[in-house]
Amino acid sequence: MALDKVPRKVGVVGYGRLGQSLVSHLLAQGSELGLELVFVWNRDPGRMAGSVPLSLQLHNLATLGERHPDLVVEVAHPQVIHESGAQILHHANLLVGSASALADPTTEQQLLEASRQWDHSVFVARGALWGTEDISRLDAAGGLQSLQVTMATHPDGFRLQGPLAAARSTRPRTVLYEGPVRGLCPLAPQNSNTMAAAALAAPSLGFDNVIGVLVADLSLRDMHVVDVELRGPPGPTGQSFAVHTHRENPAAPGAVTGSATVTAFWHSLLGCCRLPSRPGIHLC
Repeated sequence: MALDKVPRKVGVVGYGRLGQSLVSHLLAQGSELGLELVFVWNRDPGRMAGSVPLSLQLHNLATLGERHPDLVVEVAHPQVIHESGAQILHHANLLVGSASALADPTTEQQLLEASRQWDHSVFVARGALWGTEDISRLDAAGGLQSLQVTMATHPDGFRLQGPLAAARSTRPRTVLYEGPVRGLCPLAPQNSNTMAAAALAAPSLGFDNVIGVLVADLSLRDMHVVDVELRGPPGPTGQSFAVHTHRENPAAPGAVTGSATVTAFWHSLLGCCRLPSRPGIHLC
């Protein structure tokens, strides 16, 4: 069943593992869902050769408006959101895969202003974050006091910058970072998106008070493990509501994105296509 009587035009920015999966889904299933792929852009156009039809290849991101997209899906790198996110919102709704980009206050403000100016939505994919709606509901009810997200995988699965890039795992399990998510995002922009999504799901805590923990674990060659721990304020008896989820996501050795996250992103795309365009930032 189509998502809408009128086909929705979708552009994909980024052609790594996530982008390739989304493009494949859109080409195979788009028409029956009322979705039309109108362009694919990648920083290295050569990666699209032989797999993306020439008519769909966009070589200059600044010209995306000529394809008249309704939704642009970013699965490239936070830098694309920093540099082009506001411009994309001039033309279409935006589904952000690189949630870590929103840890930068200037970028977040630019996206909000462009969203309001052009009456377009900023959707943010939840990715590997389990229990997003529950976190949001608890936070809205004032029942969330602390939230910590721990992501562990083999060191080969990290793409680190700054001081973390020089960190070496000399033990079987090494904590590379533990602190506010805002501080981690620029150091591990491709490995902190789940933590960034948690910060957006819990605005009362936000990027400065949601705690992110990044762990290099030599035993996790084919797995990403995400633990979410939250706690509410003490009640009359002094006890607190608490939840701990443990998520094991199979991943190819050295991969940044786990298998289940690829599936979750496709459903985020379908989900935001069902939602009306409304200004602001919304998890999807």
